[in-house]
Amino acid sequence: MQGKKDVLLLATYGMEIVECGGTLAKHVQAGARVHAAVSLVRPENREQVQRAARVLGVVVSFLDFESGEVQADSVSKSKIVRLIRKIRPEVIITQDPEHSFLDLDPDRREAMVLYIEAISLAARDWKIVECGDLQPHLARSIYFMTPERPNCVVNIAEVFALKEQAMVELTGQLAFTARMFGKTVPASAMPFLLSDYQQIKDDPIELGRALHREMDRAFHLYHGLLSHSSFVLAEPFRRSGRFELEYLL
Repeated sequence: MQGKKDVLLLATYGMEIVECGGTLAKHVQAGARVHAAVSLVRPENREQVQRAARVLGVVVSFLDFESGEVQADSVSKSKIVRLIRKIRPEVIITQDPEHSFLDLDPDRREAMVLYIEAISLAARDWKIVECGDLQPHLARSIYFMTPERPNCVVNIAEVFALKEQAMVELTGQLAFTARMFGKTVPASAMPFLLSDYQQIKDDPIELGRALHREMDRAFHLYHGLLSHSSFVLAEPFRRSGRFELEYLL
């Protein structure tokens, strides 16, 4: 079964576990081992990320980088190389380089270079002893999540409710989303998005949950049904490199 391929998500923030959570959950349900390594998590949000990962069946670990100080240096690359060689995933998912480069968050840009170089070095005889005496490992497929230009989608309709359940655990993210929308969207416009806005506007977690419910469904409909796919709800990816086919699908 294709879904039994072991997967590693290199996530800059814990939210990314849920962003591609449908795909991760489907692999878990198919019998794969799925691991997520998160570079940056506020201490107060760590338990929330762990709970969200458990909902999806994902094993999570924290790389403990410092916010604003992510670098593609030798020490940082060694940490990720060791992780890849230990887990030995067939599939690696990480952030989209194009999206990361345009993001105003400097950690995303540095993390992009860090992840890609570490993935490459993990397959070579680089720092074998320093990285725990683990043998090199080549991940066969690399997928960029929520890309600017996807070239494949994964059907998540059957696990969409599970993904929503995981999102509910990220209360710090929910409150953050509510605050950001409060700064950028006029309160007079909110009722067009949320019919119960007046009742929940003073509860940042409930407001964030309602906003994500609307946005997430719209996003996955856009990449599913509205993209002329045969899928109703889908998560988009861009696979690095060519698809290798014996015959046309």
